[in-house]
Amino acid sequence: MSLHVVIGFGPAGAATARLLVEKGHSVRVVTRGARSPEPGIEHVALDAANSTRLIEAVKGADAIYHCAAPPYHRWASEWPPLAASVRAAAEASGAVLVMLGNLYGYGPVDGPMTEDLPLAATGPKGRVRAAAWEQARHLHEQGRIRAVEVRASDFFGPGVTDGGHLAARVMPRLLRGKPVSTLGDPDAPHSWSYLPDVARTLVEAAGEERAWGRAWHAPTEPALSAREMVDLLAAQAATGPVAVRRLSPALLGVASVFSPLMRELKEIRYQFDRPFVVDSSAFTSAFAVRATPVDQQVEATVDWWRERLAATG
Repeated sequence: MSLHVVIGFGPAGAATARLLVEKGHSVRVVTRGARSPEPGIEHVALDAANSTRLIEAVKGADAIYHCAAPPYHRWASEWPPLAASVRAAAEASGAVLVMLGNLYGYGPVDGPMTEDLPLAATGPKGRVRAAAWEQARHLHEQGRIRAVEVRASDFFGPGVTDGGHLAARVMPRLLRGKPVSTLGDPDAPHSWSYLPDVARTLVEAAGEERAWGRAWHAPTEPALSAREMVDLLAAQAATGPVAVRRLSPALLGVASVFSPLMRELKEIRYQFDRPFVVDSSAFTSAFAVRATPVDQQVEATVDWWRERLAATG
């Protein structure tokens, strides 16, 4: 039984850890705080930015999945030491490093995003994410580590809550048939990364030597606007048509005074004010993972949210 270490237990880390358990692997999860016991998962509480402790925690690992992220408004200061610690752990252990990336590093582009685009972001969050991968790739090319990055768009699906643009700000209201508000142009085409597909891609990339040494886009269904996604979700929920409103710039300005998250979203507003489309054909042409059909994504998401809201009252 091989040991796989997942750093971070947010939506992507949790989905990846549970998938690895299903596949029969020994799974260790590293998080800052203690976690409730879960069948098949060993939880270790430590700060992953502490390289000495992280190196100890990953001894004997076959693969390391970097799914952790600092608080959104502290990316610029906290991401570099975290990424450096994870790289050091990969080098010390010899484990394959699988990095969960995003699309910020490209910056605004015209047309669908492909993996061969330059990492030309000008904002601090985009630059810090691009640098983390470039540094890992450099070590890979030197033969010091084995690394791969899986890039995903905005998470969607079961397990996605506060951080999702089609999650906690939308689903509870939608299930009551109430209007919902979205960031940016609700009619702009947008790629959504279905969380189970992201987890399957991370695991696939870890086990495929052909994948190492470069970045890949997680398999993604054709882009749909926020309004189209809300329409599909509302139809599945049988709540009737749900109005979709654009959050006004004035309201966002007021919210940013009190919310660090809303302030930080200014950097990536372009992702919602214009088409934001992922081309994932490179991965699907080379490997077995495919995107889950959107109707199945929608059905699973509605069911999950209904169960969650029923359990929490």
